[in-house]
Amino acid sequence: MFKHYFEQIHNVEIWPIISLSIFFIFFVVLLIWVFTTDKNFINDMSRLPLEGNNSDDTSLNGSKHEQDN
Repeated sequence: MFKHYFEQIHNVEIWPIISLSIFFIFFVVLLIWVFTTDKNFINDMSRLPLEGNNSDDTSLNGSKHEQDN
């Protein structure tokens, strides 16, 4: 069924090459970023969801913690 539609598209053979190229370039750039990123940055980002923001940290009932007392 789809074969008939694909035969009607002009230069349809280029689209798989373009999509593979985009995927490959993205994958290589991501690998370069992973290996060149500072390890301290990765550690800070991994701990971020667990630490929270101290300036406006709220409890379950919505009131602010009193850290100054």
